[in-house]
Amino acid sequence: MFYGMIAVFVVGYLLIAFEHPLRINKTASALLLGVLMWMLFIFCDSASLPVYSPVKTYLDAHPSSSLIEWITHIGLVEHLGEISAILFFLLGAMTIVEIIDSHGGFSLITGQIRTTQKVSLLWIISIITFFLSSVLDNLTTAIVMMALLRKLIAVRQDRWIFGGMVIIAANAGGAWSPIGDVTTIMLWIANKVTAACIIETLLLPSIVSMLVPLIILSFTVKGKISRPEADEKLESFQFPTWERNLVFFLGIGSLLFVPVFKTITHLPPYMGVLGGLSLLWIVTEYLHARHPELSDGNLSVAAILRKVDTPSILFFLGILVAVAAMQSCGQLTMLSTNLDTIPLGEPNKYYLITVIMGLLSSIIDNVPLVAGAMGMYNFPTDHYFWEFAAYAAGTGGSILIIGSAAGVAVMGMEKIDFIWYFKRISWLALLGYLAGCGVYILEKAFF
Repeated sequence: MFYGMIAVFVVGYLLIAFEHPLRINKTASALLLGVLMWMLFIFCDSASLPVYSPVKTYLDAHPSSSLIEWITHIGLVEHLGEISAILFFLLGAMTIVEIIDSHGGFSLITGQIRTTQKVSLLWIISIITFFLSSVLDNLTTAIVMMALLRKLIAVRQDRWIFGGMVIIAANAGGAWSPIGDVTTIMLWIANKVTAACIIETLLLPSIVSMLVPLIILSFTVKGKISRPEADEKLESFQFPTWERNLVFFLGIGSLLFVPVFKTITHLPPYMGVLGGLSLLWIVTEYLHARHPELSDGNLSVAAILRKVDTPSILFFLGILVAVAAMQSCGQLTMLSTNLDTIPLGEPNKYYLITVIMGLLSSIIDNVPLVAGAMGMYNFPTDHYFWEFAAYAAGTGGSILIIGSAAGVAVMGMEKIDFIWYFKRISWLALLGYLAGCGVYILEKAFF
């Protein structure tokens, strides 16, 4: 069953990838994959599990316990807690962005972006995304930027191109900031890297990983964009400018405050997002009370919550549950252990391991990969392995659309086809990723 789980994961991944030809919704495939992985895990022989499996370690220390007891009372409960934190964060961030949008808050930005040239707009969006992702996390940034693109670009296929670049730029921007990506946050909190060092060493590789695909796309994307027609709901009623600006700054400010909230309180980020959502909810209720013509409640937060893209959240759930099964059973640790046997000397060995880790993060969630590396190696703070791992895990996820939280969010919001992304964007992201790897290695060699 141990290797059967790997086979099932591959089949499930293919079902997700070929969603459109097979006409099977990716959410259904992901949920089935997650359930099957844990079912197979239960039927594993605990005696045959590898010694580095988390459940094996627990059962050796508690001989009276069984595999089923560990899965139902410890494994699933712990992973569901971690997964729920991500899902509630996603739900809160998506709702905040939708509140801003429904109240016309994004007009503050769209009104300043006057260009209709695709190339110019592509550079503007990419640069904004890159730097915004360094202070927000890449998931929130992707949600905000896609909401913005819906106000700027009417043609869906054009938005897909821009969405692909948003994924690359968000992941690149999150890699060089200690608070921009969950894996970088993990390394920073564990004192594997310092904030100053991660910014100094990864800023240039991250910029390169964005610039390479951006420059290539600049030669292939031509013409002008068409702006979408004004929302009839907002045309029939316009909030005063100060109210639109209040909702915009309060919403964006609550998202920007999340890293500060986490640093001050040490509570998980989703608590900060939900706190910001509740504050925005109260303020908008007060604003609506000032306008009797909004008595139908179509712009209320309660109405917005009913429109949340539930399939995307369930897709996220299925993928994360499936990966959690492999993390608990030990397949991911086995992968890390096998990588460590590469017959090369230092530093080439660890450069290669980290590059491969980044490529794998486009298939498997980067959090367990980095967590496995943190458990295996005991390098000092600011060692080049930790720096390079932060870059690789952060930017490598852009190579496939379901390789990062930003990619999954954009995929759900715009219904981007996996195969379309693979054909049009993946090779660009791969070139950018490898170029950034080369820049980092050269930095270490010469500077």
